[in-house]
Amino acid sequence: MNRFALLLFLVLSFGAPQLTFADAISDIQAQIQANNQQLDALKAEIASYQKELDALGPKKDTLQSAISSLTISQKQLTAQIKATENKIASANLEIRELTNSIGDKEETIAENQTAIGKALRIVAQDESASLVTTLISSDTFSDAWHATDVALQFNRALRDDIASLRAVRTELSTNRDAVTKEKTKLVALQSDLAVQKKSVEVSKAAQQKLLADTKNQESAYQKILAQKRTQQTEFENQLFRYEEQLRQALDPSSVPFAHSGILFPPLAQTTITQYFGKTVDAIRLYVSGTHGGVDFKASIGTPVKAALMGMVLDTESVQVRSGCQYGKWVLIKHANGLSTIYGHLSYVYVHPGDTVSTGQVIGLSGDTGYAYGPHLHFGVYNTTGIKVVDAGALGSVRCAGIKTVAASPTAYLNPLSYL
Repeated sequence: MNRFALLLFLVLSFGAPQLTFADAISDIQAQIQANNQQLDALKAEIASYQKELDALGPKKDTLQSAISSLTISQKQLTAQIKATENKIASANLEIRELTNSIGDKEETIAENQTAIGKALRIVAQDESASLVTTLISSDTFSDAWHATDVALQFNRALRDDIASLRAVRTELSTNRDAVTKEKTKLVALQSDLAVQKKSVEVSKAAQQKLLADTKNQESAYQKILAQKRTQQTEFENQLFRYEEQLRQALDPSSVPFAHSGILFPPLAQTTITQYFGKTVDAIRLYVSGTHGGVDFKASIGTPVKAALMGMVLDTESVQVRSGCQYGKWVLIKHANGLSTIYGHLSYVYVHPGDTVSTGQVIGLSGDTGYAYGPHLHFGVYNTTGIKVVDAGALGSVRCAGIKTVAASPTAYLNPLSYL
């Protein structure tokens, strides 16, 4: 084999990309496909549980409906956790696949570099024998033409190999970016999984407490509901008197002009169970005759999100009593003059002074405080018209020691005007 043929052989043999890891990648792809099939089945299971919850219809004040709702919600959350774990497993498999591909590309690059290095060393060793000398020293014109053709092939192959090497490097960089994105998604999924695990814990605790309080007796459950109504009426009277004293003229220009899109929904899925203002239920349930926010359907343990970035003005996450207004709650002050409250939570993730981003999970829905069933109370205020007070300052003996939010009647804003 003459020298140019040897050069061409080195480039072509070493420069061709190798199909390493092919079997491993094929196996990983099969696992990903199996995971996706399991995920589809889990999604169908979650949807079926949601249908069961919806089939319960409007909230009925019966023990059986409450227990059924909790049980179905718990099963749904368990299925959601499995689905999230499945997504994490798929993400890990995809990362493995990308890692294998990157290893393959790096091996190809190393082989190409080795081939080029060998070829260049051969050229360097034979610098004294130039192409012209080779042509002159050829025995026949055919040999000279062949030598020239081989040289040209070598040069083309070398240029093509360098271009291929650059393309491989570009692809490698793209794959690395994809790996980074997958890792970011994986971290987010792990965070979501932690929230869902806490949701199941809260749901189980609520179910156990309900069974313990009632000993599975309808009469005991109805008695608890009656006590809640009496306690709430008492607390509403005290709060109403206090808020009348806070009545003040608020500057409407201190808050943004009401239009949709200023705030984002605090739940992934929103179904309104009670509207803002003088609703039929508000006239029946509240001394003021008005409902100060919007109630959204939410089973115990549903992640609740901040409607807009802001600072946590205050929270109540420990001292909670049945019938004392919002139970566990979070109050967030926003830069645009609005404040939002999230009430009846079962778990609170944030603390006063924390800065939260839009969509950040701040708590889990529940039925603490004055609530006949699990839901989220979402309220919007003109920040200048609100005040956090100890319920004892309202004259409430039973709710003393528990923080609550009082507002001037003119500070209450319709959340639906801003969502």
